[in-house]
Amino acid sequence: MAQINKPNTYFNSVLYTGNGGTNNITGVEFQPDLVWIKNRNSTNEHCVTDVVRGATKYLHTNLTQAETTAANSLTSFDSDGFSLGSNANFNTNTNTYVAWNWLADNTSGSSNTDGSITSTVSSNTTSGFSIVTYTGTGVSETIGHGLGAVPNVIIVKGSSGTSAVDGWYTYHSSVGNTKFVELNNTGGATTFSTMWDNTTPTTTTFSTTYLSKASTNYVAYFFAEKKGFSKFGGYTGNGSTDGTFVYTGFKPAFVIIKRTDASIHNWIMVDNKRNIFNTVGKALFPNSNGAEYDYSTIFDFVSNGFKLRANDAWNNASGGTYIYMAFAENPLVGTNNIPATAR
Repeated sequence: MAQINKPNTYFNSVLYTGNGGTNNITGVEFQPDLVWIKNRNSTNEHCVTDVVRGATKYLHTNLTQAETTAANSLTSFDSDGFSLGSNANFNTNTNTYVAWNWLADNTSGSSNTDGSITSTVSSNTTSGFSIVTYTGTGVSETIGHGLGAVPNVIIVKGSSGTSAVDGWYTYHSSVGNTKFVELNNTGGATTFSTMWDNTTPTTTTFSTTYLSKASTNYVAYFFAEKKGFSKFGGYTGNGSTDGTFVYTGFKPAFVIIKRTDASIHNWIMVDNKRNIFNTVGKALFPNSNGAEYDYSTIFDFVSNGFKLRANDAWNNASGGTYIYMAFAENPLVGTNNIPATAR
């Protein structure tokens, strides 16, 4: 499997300040296909826009409502970033924002007939990321994802149609094909047989009955692990400030964690742009519209993973089980000549 030597050409975070008008955000270093934005100092909603559903259409990860269309939201995907209108969720004057950005194939997608129904797919097989849309039928279906690899994480949301008001249902390989977690709430892993039809996704499709409601449009984001770029796994907490070490094989740029054996804990999102130096403590929560919270210490980003530095229940309880998604700043090894040093 080929090593990705420059992860920031496939994923990158940017910080910006709103101006309340037209705002052209640059510095992404590629034309993004998925943009996830959060106001850091206010209780505006998380907003997710992708190239397949199209600019001006967005979903909130902390809510179950269908997608919103607003002409003054994210107005275009640009060669080095994206452009915004005056929508308060995206661009309130003087407010500070973070945007997490992924590259698919810079198209609005193409038809995929690998499954029992046709999906529309924008896929990057190098980085193991794809954006998929499809319309449910009311019966069990398989849906093509275009990765050419088995996905470790699938996040699915009803976007429009008759039953679009539903959760952000998430498959994680460390939880398995009989359970799901919801990005929009604090619940732990839940057993539910028809979510993934008790079937592990393949290199071409995933299976579902529940996420195929008749006349409902869905969007799904797929992630397959790639050396030097992404890692998706689980860990067990030790309840100590000398916490569990999680090996990823790279210095992380972005990490999301969730406790799965308890139902009272937020998802936690941290990145290297809001946390320039260790220890990492500035967090946002995909299940909440809450402003950025500084815990002072969650963990350290190190050259080959992350090291837990707190004994809190939401990230490192003794015997607690957790899942994570991690994307790289620098690979541990490679040919890009960027030192993978700890900070």
